[in-house]
Amino acid sequence: MTVWNKLITALRGGAHEAGEAIVDSQALRILDQEIRDADADLRKSKEALAEIIAKEKLARSKLDKSVGKIQEYEGYAVKALDANDEALALDVANKIAMLENNRTEEQAQAEQFAQSANQLRQAIAQAESHIKRLKQQADTVKATENVQRAQATVAERYSGAESRVQTALDSLERIKQKQAERGARLQAATELAQEGSEDALDARLRSAGITPDTHSANAVLARLKASRTASAADSSKPAGE
Repeated sequence: MTVWNKLITALRGGAHEAGEAIVDSQALRILDQEIRDADADLRKSKEALAEIIAKEKLARSKLDKSVGKIQEYEGYAVKALDANDEALALDVANKIAMLENNRTEEQAQAEQFAQSANQLRQAIAQAESHIKRLKQQADTVKATENVQRAQATVAERYSGAESRVQTALDSLERIKQKQAERGARLQAATELAQEGSEDALDARLRSAGITPDTHSANAVLARLKASRTASAADSSKPAGE
């Protein structure tokens, strides 16, 4: 096989695969259209059956008229024979023979219409059964398709759920961290504000000569002497007091 032939074969294969892909992607739409086409064919078959039945009725009506005419002319022939008019009886007999030939053709035609109608009835009944079953199966296929699409959507979302959940957790941690930092800043600002307020108040008290200087050397020495005197008094007490 030449390179050109191989290329043509490859293109044909690619076109076939593309065609199959299109058919697969439009399978449900094609199925619906095929069902609609089958319904349309069934309606046409019913219309044809109605037409055949009408023709059969007309043929039966003509047949009945022919039978009536035959009976009528048979009566005429009997009367001609009763009158010993052989020539007239023969003419009537020829008329009866012609009517009988027409009756035979009309009977055959009516029976043919009846046979065609019966065959078409059977075909219509079978087609209706097939179409009904096809519609039921199509409903099942559509339901299955919807379920599988939903499952595929869920599976697709679940496959990426871990990364999305992790991203959400990371975002949550960042928010918590920012909140903690903001809380720490607010606490520090509050403490600084309190310290600044206390320093300002102490300064105001000292400037008014009100705040004692509890951390001066004299105050510390007086506290130590008082503690030493209390200890000595406790040690000089007799035991048991």
